[in-house]
Amino acid sequence: MTLPVVTDAGDPGVAPASTTRPPGDYAAGADPLLDRFARRVRYLRVSVTDRCNYACSYCVPEDGVAHRPRADLLTFEELERVVGVFAGLGVRRVRLTGGEPTVRHGFVDLVARLRRVPGVDELVMTSNGHRLAELAAPLAAAGLAGVNVSLDTLDPARFTALTTRGELARVVAGIDAAIAAGLEVKLNAVALAGVNDGEVADLAAFAWARGVTIRFIEHMPLSSGALFEPARELSAAAIRAAVSARFGALEPSPRRRADAGPARYWCVAGRPEHELGIISAMTEHFCDACNRVRITADGQLHACLGHDDAVSLRDVLRAGGDDDALRAAIAWSIEGKRAGHEFQRTGAGAPTKHMIAMGG
Repeated sequence: MTLPVVTDAGDPGVAPASTTRPPGDYAAGADPLLDRFARRVRYLRVSVTDRCNYACSYCVPEDGVAHRPRADLLTFEELERVVGVFAGLGVRRVRLTGGEPTVRHGFVDLVARLRRVPGVDELVMTSNGHRLAELAAPLAAAGLAGVNVSLDTLDPARFTALTTRGELARVVAGIDAAIAAGLEVKLNAVALAGVNDGEVADLAAFAWARGVTIRFIEHMPLSSGALFEPARELSAAAIRAAVSARFGALEPSPRRRADAGPARYWCVAGRPEHELGIISAMTEHFCDACNRVRITADGQLHACLGHDDAVSLRDVLRAGGDDDALRAAIAWSIEGKRAGHEFQRTGAGAPTKHMIAMGG
């Protein structure tokens, strides 16, 4: 039995003979989560659905995306088992994503199940916030520790235009409900020149007034570059300049773990509570410190967001593979983890996969 993969073309396939090997055939005593560049995976992102109740213009192509049949998605039992294997290998931090994770039926129950997995110390999620007003308290009770909420603008009309069908007031109510429920809240804003660049400082002020961290994300070229416009680039340096122009000089934040995720954190000098993160995949690369992998809702393990190749954990599961087979598939994927993405500021180097299917 060879390990099933998804090729760069996005179709199920089998890896070339030079890279295939039977399950369990990895070095005894080796760390399956340590890649060939001495980066250790500590952070697992798990998409639970490729569907979303929004269709953000920087995420979903105009002609939409083909969703996977529901039968292809990992069941709750399969998700629990995969997370358990990763936790057994040493992953302690798990983030649930989508699409929009809260649209999956029974999501609160899934959170409770995954929080009980031995070894999972921190379970968090990323959300558009549309259902948070009603779900924040149940999710906190189920064991969710935190939520990152997408908030690209404070202008209601612009918010609806960017998200296609979103309601700003409803998302703000969800943010406030999550704070009231005791969740650690961060706000995510995709930074786009000519769209929301004039709101960078306002978004920071909105977050800080609520005692939460704002994170700005440089737009990345996925979907074969179809949604990427070089003229929309808003660099990490430009983001910092916009914040410091309003609030004063910035300094590295003293509050963040170095291995927590891709953002680099800053704060207003002398005001650590006024914190912002920047995910600068385009202008200030961080691939040399990458510590994460992603699993799509249909069980494809992607070692790098910027490439299409993946190992199918679903196929291992449904072929009757035991936990050793899953560990071998994980080790094989991480052994092949690339040095970095190939995104270019022209939009070239984009994988074919869509952000909606990866959850960021």
